[in-house]
Amino acid sequence: MAKGSKPSKPGKAEAARPKKARRAAALPLPAPLAASPDLAGAKPPKRVRRAESRHLAPLEIAAGRDAAVLDRLWNTVEERRLAGDANASHSARLIARGTAKVAQKLGEEAVECVIEATQGNRAETILESADLLYHLVVVWVDAGIQPGEVWAELTRREGIGGLVEKASRPKGIVRAARTTKLA
Repeated sequence: MAKGSKPSKPGKAEAARPKKARRAAALPLPAPLAASPDLAGAKPPKRVRRAESRHLAPLEIAAGRDAAVLDRLWNTVEERRLAGDANASHSARLIARGTAKVAQKLGEEAVECVIEATQGNRAETILESADLLYHLVVVWVDAGIQPGEVWAELTRREGIGGLVEKASRPKGIVRAARTTKLA
């Protein structure tokens, strides 16, 4: 478009078509959806389109950046716990304050991560996710849980739908939590 020129208005033939038909022409739907009379020409709400453009950006992971970092982090936190030098290590200091404090810090980081994610702050969500994972690893070390145990449980759950997995949980967990949201 030339500088200073106005965007062209639709011609008479285009303007005569209903707005829904013009929209459908601009956004082609996948074949199964296009056949549905209810969805033909449907456009997601603006807030949905914004969220999708923000969250569905291509994921680029540099070589050497993978989940093995969590195993290395666990080893480091375990070494600091064994050394027990609360003056030199944040991890040792946190563990020395007790399980309740370790769990409280995990909860705080989880809330911060949720806030950033809800606000759509991608970079901050990444930072808070790293904090959350660190504090989760501290909880594991404090509880004597090795990463391999968690990986084994994740592997066990692979291919099992979330509803099926939840239904298989012992009912005692639901009673202990005093909620029906886990059921």
